[in-house]
Amino acid sequence: MPRFLILAALLALPLPVAAQTVAFGGIKADTRAPVEVTAETLKVDQSTGQANFTGNVLIGQGQMRLSADSVTVTYAQGGQQKIKTLNASGGVTLVNGPDAAEAAEAVYDVETGNIVLTGDAIVTQGQNVLAGDRIEVNLTDGTASVAGRVRTVLQPGGN
Repeated sequence: MPRFLILAALLALPLPVAAQTVAFGGIKADTRAPVEVTAETLKVDQSTGQANFTGNVLIGQGQMRLSADSVTVTYAQGGQQKIKTLNASGGVTLVNGPDAAEAAEAVYDVETGNIVLTGDAIVTQGQNVLAGDRIEVNLTDGTASVAGRVRTVLQPGGN
């Protein structure tokens, strides 16, 4: 069998590795930019320092966009002036520049710029696709790490 057919067959198989790291986002996200949230409803619980947004939730920070059915915002201790984390669930989609990721749930640590996507997580970069049980995206350095039955489809370069 010719070598290029063997390589093509190997690329079509799920990868049995524990984790794989890829670049994510042609432009790194500005994790210090303001976070804008829109939704159908909002419920605030002053005692826990949380706000729950539901219904067509869209979160924007610089060029990064995250959408979900529901997002719980947890504020840092000492008041509602600084967002600590965003917990999104239900049809989570993350778009940063030309790249996109999807999952059932996501947790975004605003301070560190880390987003952890779980539940049939998938990253798409052009025609390249990378999927796994858990994808961790670092918006500060523009990388992603995929773990848990990693699967990928890589397209060969142009002529």
